[in-house]
Amino acid sequence: MNLALKFRPQNLNDILGQDDLVEIFKKFIAMQKIPHSLFFGTSGCGKTSFARAVARDFGLSFYEFDGGNFKLEALRKILESSKDNLYKPLIFIDEIHRLNKIQQETLLGPMENHHCILIGASTENPYFVLTQGIRSRSMLFEFRPLQSEALEKLLTRVQEELNFELEDGAREFLLQSNDARMMLNLMDFALILDPKKISLCNLKKLKNTTNNEGSNSKDTHYLLVSALIKSLRGSDVDAALYYLARLIEAGEGADFIARRLVIFASEDIGNADSQALILATTTLQAVKNIGYPEARIILAQCVVYLACALKSNASYSAINKALDFVRDFAPLEVPSHLHNNHPDKKFYLYPHDFGGWVEQKYLARPLKFYHSKAQGDEMRLEKNLQILKGSKPPKRD
Repeated sequence: MNLALKFRPQNLNDILGQDDLVEIFKKFIAMQKIPHSLFFGTSGCGKTSFARAVARDFGLSFYEFDGGNFKLEALRKILESSKDNLYKPLIFIDEIHRLNKIQQETLLGPMENHHCILIGASTENPYFVLTQGIRSRSMLFEFRPLQSEALEKLLTRVQEELNFELEDGAREFLLQSNDARMMLNLMDFALILDPKKISLCNLKKLKNTTNNEGSNSKDTHYLLVSALIKSLRGSDVDAALYYLARLIEAGEGADFIARRLVIFASEDIGNADSQALILATTTLQAVKNIGYPEARIILAQCVVYLACALKSNASYSAINKALDFVRDFAPLEVPSHLHNNHPDKKFYLYPHDFGGWVEQKYLARPLKFYHSKAQGDEMRLEKNLQILKGSKPPKRD
């Protein structure tokens, strides 16, 4: 018996742990319009089952490919056979990040011309592993790891249908997996050992043999990267070094890790320590030229610095607020004295003529996006503004 197949969700109502995405796609189906989509998240959170359920609820033909052995000719045959159909087929590519650049580019035409609906799934963030062409034609949906509440619903359903006993501690052990497929596989083989009862002892024995990939498993990739970033954000040096070591030991590319550190340096440290971004960028440049094993030293130096650095997400929050404003409101008119081709340009006050700062209007209405956390270098920058604005010539509107 294959429990993972037997209890696979049949429609969107059966999907567990992704309530927001279920609601969104139900609306898409009601409007008879499904976007090209990229699903990313940890293994066992239901990406493939979700895609199958979408196709079934919409009534679409479903074709599944694996990114590791993708055959372009097979896709062309499907598209040719369905070119006159009212509803185009749903093409699902698991591990889409394994497609090379040429294979990704071959998908752009069918996507652009709506010859199919493409859904790709990956355990890696599409922003780092897929081309801009694929990403710009798709909508990105993140799948969250299944929480114990969702897994417990599935576990209860399986137990009621198969009528077996769960020994004390076995339920909690199964619910710790955060992976529906892993949990069902463990139960599957535990029931082979004892069809009437799942014992904690048998589960522990099976876990040691069925999950022996450890950090080398691509299934754990996303969680390890996330744990590294969260440890850095929490300023836990040893935890950050542990997850760095797990990623290195798993064979993760040094440049991938360094790119994540560059992003973190700007997003979570920012101007609280302006050296952080410089060090992270230098790290990225260095590891591209110096491979393992020496690259581990450079990465470790950067990780230790970032974990110890003062933290501020003020710049990150500010640009997000500014983008939200731009998207939600009509564009503000640029003041005429800032126009190089407007007669009012003569009223522009050149700050260098006034000691580096002069009060004048730069926006049609006052806006406030940036709020300093007054951490580290941010305090110095705040002091700079105070010094610049120390002498105030007449305001020019």
